[in-house]
Amino acid sequence: MPFPTLDLTAKTLRGAVVEMSHRAGAPHLASSLSCIDILTVLYWKILRLDPKKPQDPDRDRFILSKGHAAAALYAALAHRGFYPAEDLKKYVVNESRFPEHPPAVGLPGVEAATGSLGHGLPMGLGMALAARILKKKYRVFVLLSDGECNEGSNWEAAMFAAGQKLSNVCVLVDYNKWQATGRSRDILAIHPLDKKWEACGWSTLEIDGHDHSGLTEVLSALPREDGKPTAIIAHTIKGKGISFMEDDNNWHYKIPSVAEVAAAKKELGLI
Repeated sequence: MPFPTLDLTAKTLRGAVVEMSHRAGAPHLASSLSCIDILTVLYWKILRLDPKKPQDPDRDRFILSKGHAAAALYAALAHRGFYPAEDLKKYVVNESRFPEHPPAVGLPGVEAATGSLGHGLPMGLGMALAARILKKKYRVFVLLSDGECNEGSNWEAAMFAAGQKLSNVCVLVDYNKWQATGRSRDILAIHPLDKKWEACGWSTLEIDGHDHSGLTEVLSALPREDGKPTAIIAHTIKGKGISFMEDDNNWHYKIPSVAEVAAAKKELGLI
């Protein structure tokens, strides 16, 4: 579905995930909202893919490693044309194609089953290495959560990517400063996150994860350094776009009521 602006695209996707959470009684709404702008820029400006050819061997690969934000990915894929937006009503319905975390098979545009945190980047590196072996020019983009950076498998993968000089890989960290049970900084010593990726051999920068023009500029100029994978630390707000959800970790699990759905859509300008 075409949209006149990235801003309207992002608002439409936010409205969709709020409705999906309410209808399905499914959590992780705030985690989905924080990464909407990243997905909007990727799917409408950056990724080289064709929704009519989801298995094109030359397509760019995107892996939502923070699989608990599947609603955001499903909404983006639907509105990008991989399947009808009407299908989103089947989110978390028994035996539908839309489980609470991305499935391994059966849904166009989903590259890998994720949600067990720390697995998306290792899988993405396998795809990136395959591109080199097969002499393909596709890129691999992996979206991590900041809490997911607690997983040791990510740092082993980070060192592998740098060691193999996989410059066709880009990690985006949805740095919304929260985990399921508290502030990220209070769980492990995550700061300075950019320096940690840099120390592993990545070309690293920090950016506003809600700035469409900034994201577009950075992601259009990859790789940033020859022979290095890129790590983008995208500073975001959990629950972004809905004022009464922003930076409120209760919305990690809370389900919006009918009135809250209406209030959210009104704030987004969708009603």
